[in-house]
Amino acid sequence: MSTATSGVSNAVPELLLRTTPPRAPRHLLARPRLGLDDEQFRERSLTVVQAPAGFGKTSLLAQWRREHLARGAAVAWISADASEDPLRFLLSLVLAVRGGCGRPNFGRGLYDGATSSLGELEGITAWLAEVAHLALELVLVVDEAERLAPSRFEGLSYLIHNAPPNLRVVVAARGGLDPVFADLAAYGQCAAVGTEQLRFRIDETLNLVRARFGKRVDADACARLHELTEGWPLGLQIALAALERAADPGLAIDAMFARGRGQREQLVTGLLVRFSAEELDFLTRVAVADQLHPDLCAVLTGRADSAEMLARLLRDTPIFAVGDDGEWSRLHNLAKDALRARFDLLPEAERRELHARAMRWMEARGLIEQAARHAHAAGLREEACRLAEQGLYDAVLRGQQAMVFEWLEILTPDELQRSPRLRLAAAWALGLSERHEDAARLVADIQDDPAVDPGLRYECALILSSAAYYADQPDRCVALFAPWADTAPPRQMRQMHANRLAIDALLQGDPARARHHQLALPRADAGQGYPALWGEFVVGLSYLWQGQPRLAEEALRPALARTEAELGRRHPLPSMLASLLAAAAYERDQLDEVTSLLANRLDVLARVGTPETALLGYRSAARVAEAQGMEHRALDLLEALHAIGVSRRLPRLCAMSLAEQVRLHAARSRAETCRALAQRLDQAVVGVASADQPLLCRSMELPRLMAHAWAAIAAQDWAGAGASLALAAKPAEQLGLGRVRIEVMGLRAVVLVRSGDQQGDKLLREAWNLAQTFGLMRTLVDAHPLLAAATQRLAEEDSSSTMADRLSSARAVRPRRGAGAKAARAVPSMVLTPKEREVLEQLAQGLSNKEIAQALDVGEATVKWHMKNLFGKLGAGGRKHAVRRAQLLGLLDDGE
Repeated sequence: MSTATSGVSNAVPELLLRTTPPRAPRHLLARPRLGLDDEQFRERSLTVVQAPAGFGKTSLLAQWRREHLARGAAVAWISADASEDPLRFLLSLVLAVRGGCGRPNFGRGLYDGATSSLGELEGITAWLAEVAHLALELVLVVDEAERLAPSRFEGLSYLIHNAPPNLRVVVAARGGLDPVFADLAAYGQCAAVGTEQLRFRIDETLNLVRARFGKRVDADACARLHELTEGWPLGLQIALAALERAADPGLAIDAMFARGRGQREQLVTGLLVRFSAEELDFLTRVAVADQLHPDLCAVLTGRADSAEMLARLLRDTPIFAVGDDGEWSRLHNLAKDALRARFDLLPEAERRELHARAMRWMEARGLIEQAARHAHAAGLREEACRLAEQGLYDAVLRGQQAMVFEWLEILTPDELQRSPRLRLAAAWALGLSERHEDAARLVADIQDDPAVDPGLRYECALILSSAAYYADQPDRCVALFAPWADTAPPRQMRQMHANRLAIDALLQGDPARARHHQLALPRADAGQGYPALWGEFVVGLSYLWQGQPRLAEEALRPALARTEAELGRRHPLPSMLASLLAAAAYERDQLDEVTSLLANRLDVLARVGTPETALLGYRSAARVAEAQGMEHRALDLLEALHAIGVSRRLPRLCAMSLAEQVRLHAARSRAETCRALAQRLDQAVVGVASADQPLLCRSMELPRLMAHAWAAIAAQDWAGAGASLALAAKPAEQLGLGRVRIEVMGLRAVVLVRSGDQQGDKLLREAWNLAQTFGLMRTLVDAHPLLAAATQRLAEEDSSSTMADRLSSARAVRPRRGAGAKAARAVPSMVLTPKEREVLEQLAQGLSNKEIAQALDVGEATVKWHMKNLFGKLGAGGRKHAVRRAQLLGLLDDGE
């Protein structure tokens, strides 16, 4: 035997382990957006997954392996190593196909003594030729490809570029694969998955936590966990492992937030102990900065090799959040908290010096807001105030209100008063919050002084009208901006001007004109910043206002994705966009999506949401609770909405809360409760009624009339209900509220039918057709059970089985599916024949050959023949071994 052949033989046991797929995680979550059915993975000969450690690359490969097997393909798996031996890589390819395809004789010629005379590329060519002759689709998975020796990358690249039609290749690595697939990507033959795609989204985190803990963890706690881990797969895995040890996982999540860094530091202690003292010292000092750059790290640490160390840590450790490109990176929240706890233990003089270094570096590069924070932390107050004056105004126009609030706690009233630019920044931030009265005080003297520059007074009018909008004072909002409506604003404020005109149009009941103001803005003036995002908010709100949830969703979904990426999930604007999108999703009966959109956001809407978004958010959450059979939870949310209206002095919230409660009780015929709530609403409307506030009075009158209509229906007072609904139709029309108009129409139809008026059927059909046209699936279902039943009958009469089923589903309270025991099922892979799969399933149930023959209605000799083939393909030595091998190879679903 030649030396080369002897070396190959000695390597076989280790390579058998490296060509055996790893066990799939017990709680592996299939992620549909990364599934093979997604458009990005179709018709691609190569798929590359590149991300640092801890981003779930191997878990995604396990998901894909299951999906490929379920589609009938065979999957060959290789976990790469750093060997320089070309024959070792070739032998790995052979063994991977033998194990994954059940072909024990595959590549026999490559084991011959001639193997030593073959070059690497010749050997791979022979392997590819034999693969091409296989009568099945083959997927080759190469995991941990970054471990391959540099000389082996040439062979991998050759294999990828010469793959036959029946071979697809999937490669995962921490990095370094760009040169391998760059040309294939350019021709659309390669799908690439990076760190941002691998991060869990909020709905995936919700599904993962629910799969582990069920109802023991609510949606808000799941969302807090998601925000803490930033969707980092390893961070989630560490946190969930800690929660499994807790008696109450929901309370344990709350404790992670309430107890600050100390509690969260424990989660990553196991990661930090793996660093050397030198690496830990480096990380502790650079943790002072929120964003990391190689040059900044050099300034902070004084190390000449800081760029190399940062690059190595980015590549080899899982504690960084890094984009798919660019020089900037940052520490994950969990790791940053732990490292900043260590930073706080440094001597004060050293901490101040590090902050001062960061301040100087950032100021030199125009990062003024960050420089100001570091100057303050370094104790350089004069420098901090100077930088704050330069940076805070720009920061607030980028949506960074939280930064301004932090500085309002630092700056003295004199320092604020001396700088008009700081006052404007503070007024913008305060105006777009619950502190709108403070905003008015800051700019009152500017607004009232005719000697002040008109441009400055115009901006004050923008601020004050925005504050009035947040204060639920629609008439004041319109009046404050009316003198400036025809003003030609500076170019940098044209988007804000269009936004304000659009809001005014909405408040006056003209959603189409609101969109027109956005569309009329020249493309060059629209901009891409924070004001432009507000423009998208207004467009989405206008569609929802008009009763067009489908068009609202089309406008809102991409806007929400952008704002979350730029500003964070709990920033006010993404939270408000999520509230609008949740309202649209609710109309489509997507209750789970509504829950994920609103998770851990209702408190943001309560504090800083506009009146419409706070109202829609709480109403959607309450209606989801009602649809799921949790009436007590729905009533609690509506009472919370009323309390928010009282504390923030937003009368419409109080009115809508009471009206929604009447609707809910009317559905259960609680006439006396409805009457009492309607009286409370009458008193609330009288308290704000004023001749000089027609817009507010109109918006308050509508829920009052609807409440009286529902109360009358609950009491079966059909004449009273009809009178209230007839009156409600007018403000609904004046306000341009399309959904409410259809709701009123449907309820009037029910009242007419109950009163014996044949016009009711005609009106009901019209309401039903309009609801179908606009996608208002739940509007008629939720209005009242009588209306829901009537529309269900219409759907059945029209033979619209799909819509009938959807309506029936919307009316039903959905029980959660229980997990019943399943029998083992063979995956429909081409590795095994159909009859072999049937025999394997019976074998997994522990049946004897005779019992299998009886179950399959074949002879016992036939069963023995299939058993022999099974043992050969699976490399098994016995019946139990065959079952275990089939489970290990993913050919048998164990039913768990």
